[in-house]
Amino acid sequence: MTDLPHLPGVRILRDVMIPMRDGVSLAADVYLPEGDEGPLPVLLERTPYDRRGTNHADRSAADPTPRSKPAIAAEFAQDGYAYVLVDCRGRYGSEGVFTKYANEAEDGFDVMGWLVQQPWCDGRIGTLGLSYGAHVQAAAACLNPPGLRAMFMDSGGFSSAFHSGVRQGGAFELKQLTWAMKHARLSPLSQDDPARLEALNAQDVRDWMAVNPWRPGRTPLAAAPEYDAFIRDMWRRETFDDFWRAPDFCAACHEGGFTDAPMVFMSSWYDPYALSATENYARFSRSKAGPVKLVMGPWTHGQRSVRHAGDVDFGPAATLDGNLAPDYLALRRAWFDCWLKGRVAPDALAAPVNLFVMGGGSGLRTAEGRLDHGGRWRAEAGWPLPGTVFTDFHLHADGGLSTEAPPPGERSWRHDPADPVPTIGGAIASGAPVMAAGGYDQRETPGLFGATVVGRALSDRDDVLTFETAPLTAAVEVTGPITARLWVSSSALDTDVTVKLVDVYPPNPDHPEGYALNLTHGVLRLRFRDSFAAPRPLVPGEVYDVEIQLFPTSNLFAAGHRIRLDVASSNFPHFDVNPGSGAPAGEASGAVVAINRIHTGPTCLSRLVLPIVPARGS
Repeated sequence: MTDLPHLPGVRILRDVMIPMRDGVSLAADVYLPEGDEGPLPVLLERTPYDRRGTNHADRSAADPTPRSKPAIAAEFAQDGYAYVLVDCRGRYGSEGVFTKYANEAEDGFDVMGWLVQQPWCDGRIGTLGLSYGAHVQAAAACLNPPGLRAMFMDSGGFSSAFHSGVRQGGAFELKQLTWAMKHARLSPLSQDDPARLEALNAQDVRDWMAVNPWRPGRTPLAAAPEYDAFIRDMWRRETFDDFWRAPDFCAACHEGGFTDAPMVFMSSWYDPYALSATENYARFSRSKAGPVKLVMGPWTHGQRSVRHAGDVDFGPAATLDGNLAPDYLALRRAWFDCWLKGRVAPDALAAPVNLFVMGGGSGLRTAEGRLDHGGRWRAEAGWPLPGTVFTDFHLHADGGLSTEAPPPGERSWRHDPADPVPTIGGAIASGAPVMAAGGYDQRETPGLFGATVVGRALSDRDDVLTFETAPLTAAVEVTGPITARLWVSSSALDTDVTVKLVDVYPPNPDHPEGYALNLTHGVLRLRFRDSFAAPRPLVPGEVYDVEIQLFPTSNLFAAGHRIRLDVASSNFPHFDVNPGSGAPAGEASGAVVAINRIHTGPTCLSRLVLPIVPARGS
């Protein structure tokens, strides 16, 4: 753990141990303005990543060097707050055993119960944090803890981890594997045990991504049994039951008890918590006193001060810095000054929803070699946007996608679990070193896991179906939640249907074959077609009407572009590969090649439902 530097104007209470209800104590550092004994409003940040460490996202556009947590805490303290940084249970200075996501609701409640009893606390608490630091806020808020008066949840805070975060559509998110390998190495137990650390460092998680299931003691995490057990447990828990309904995993399941405090949900279109943020906003803005705010940028996970995501540039307007607020620190300070101190200040979040509409750029290469996709910020009154027209785009057997109903037909594809469709960008976090987040031309490219044929378009694979519109005669804005309603059949007892919304650029001098930009994705494991609580195998050959939820997005498809839907049965290594046997997750089974079909026609209206925002006057 990093030693604390001397911070001018700040008094630090070091290594304060906060008791939990089960006798475990959590380590905290308390930052107070020097010479001010309070009582003061308190800002609370809980983290499993070292309360004295540095997060890569704590930067600004003006200064790309990340700032440490102590430095940020000191700045808030200098402005009249008590800032409390707490290590999560079993991490760094805290006692107990760390199990990812577990205990966070009760621990958060107990920490806040302790805070309101301290002489330097005036009874008003604000919570803040990124990613896991947002998850712990939402978990505690489900219990309506004492003193909680304002929240700022950045890129996290599960609406339902089963439906988005740990699993999606019944499939398991393999980012959990890459996360576990990284943090098992960084854990205090590994840092204090050279043999354990050496055993972990000897493993390459890329060798294990396609291994399914992992067996006890025969995994890359065998030397870190607590992480090994977590992965195998999460992978095996494939049905939506009481475990997943707990406050640690499901704010949606605890709407009635969730705090009424003012709250901000901030995320981005290429972030794995885009769905959580928009769902949480829609739910709590309707049912809570709030106010409740939503911010959605064009970034990858936490990269709010960067104008690109993957291989795509969104222009100078894309950053939070200089657009919504001077920078991220100023945005949060204004929020907490208002709700914890009652200060009157310019409100960067005056509108309920602030979102970035991607698109409108030249489509050429920037100086850095990225696609110039462009975009702009817009303030809105709600989510989904008022006036949205949810429009059916029908899939045609000839590969067309249009608002016209199709004649009868079908298209088939072959899913071989031994040769899955590779992940190329998307809403991913913690994916290194096997997958990258963001927007990319949808071709197998070097540096992305599973890329075996450089330059081979996904649309050229025989296990990916594409459906696309004719070139658009006018720009079309798609902003909001998206679903696909497909009529499908399979030769197997189970299979996945994966979908991806793509903005297809026409050829230009920099992209002579055009550019197929991934916007958002969805997946459904078909044995969960009727219920995530009670899976049922398919009857081979029987046709099913299924609904697949995609992540939300906001994109302006320019005139001359095409709207495309890609359909396949794998997206690897974003998700584990369905073997087709119908066996429960975590059980060994032989892989089965599946022949899958999409059915179209008047009685099988396979369609993509897009939230179309009518053109507005300038």
